[in-house]
Amino acid sequence: MDESLRYEKFDGGVAVVTNTDAPLNRMSLAYVERLSAVIDDIAADDQVRAFVITADGLDNFSVGMNLKELPKGIQAAGSIDAFFDRRLDLIARIETMGKPSVATLFGNCLGAGLELPLGCTFRLAAADGASIGLPEMHLGATPAWGGSARLSKTIGRQHALDMILRAKTLSGPEAHAIGLVDEVWPLNELKDRATQLALELARQPALAVRAMLEALYDCERRTLQDLLAAERRAIHATMGSDDAREGLMAFLEKRPPVFNRQTGNP
Repeated sequence: MDESLRYEKFDGGVAVVTNTDAPLNRMSLAYVERLSAVIDDIAADDQVRAFVITADGLDNFSVGMNLKELPKGIQAAGSIDAFFDRRLDLIARIETMGKPSVATLFGNCLGAGLELPLGCTFRLAAADGASIGLPEMHLGATPAWGGSARLSKTIGRQHALDMILRAKTLSGPEAHAIGLVDEVWPLNELKDRATQLALELARQPALAVRAMLEALYDCERRTLQDLLAAERRAIHATMGSDDAREGLMAFLEKRPPVFNRQTGNP
């Protein structure tokens, strides 16, 4: 039985994916392999409309990749490029599946322990005790799971260089101040808040959520005209849908809308 990861589905269209290697919660080979399969399951399951990526305990979200497994992983993949390409593909699938994801950052969130959350839609951090960064410079190396690319897109070139070149770690409030995380919560409330946010997102019209995630993907590099064209595609994709009709009727009837009835929203 694979004990590297726990995958749970809950009422309301939410799933929770938990690294079970507490207290370090390393990104082991087994964890990455299992996470890849779980992400495929989430992408294909219409009953899951939002998900949380978290870890057991309250010590660390993840200290990063288990470096002792690196030679074994490269040998199994066939090359160093193939090894890291699989991890880039995993994060890209999280980023582009059309379903929102929420990551919880607490304790050490280092290396891959930050690079995985950078592929998520929302990042929530603990108010105290979080240490968030890409410390590869201290190992004479560089980020390898897309960290430099996504970090610079998220917080800008100068903040990214400051963190990477100095192997600098940030607290939750410091990360929030530069836009690296979206919300900061007391540690004992963090996981509950992540689930609440996922439930809120799951109640939104899934077709419209997917359309917006696709329309705004990689928006930093795209022209205004391209983004306007993507918005127009989103309009065509959602106009006349069951959820669009429900939204209009709810507005006219002065009541809260109930979306996603076709996928079993209570």
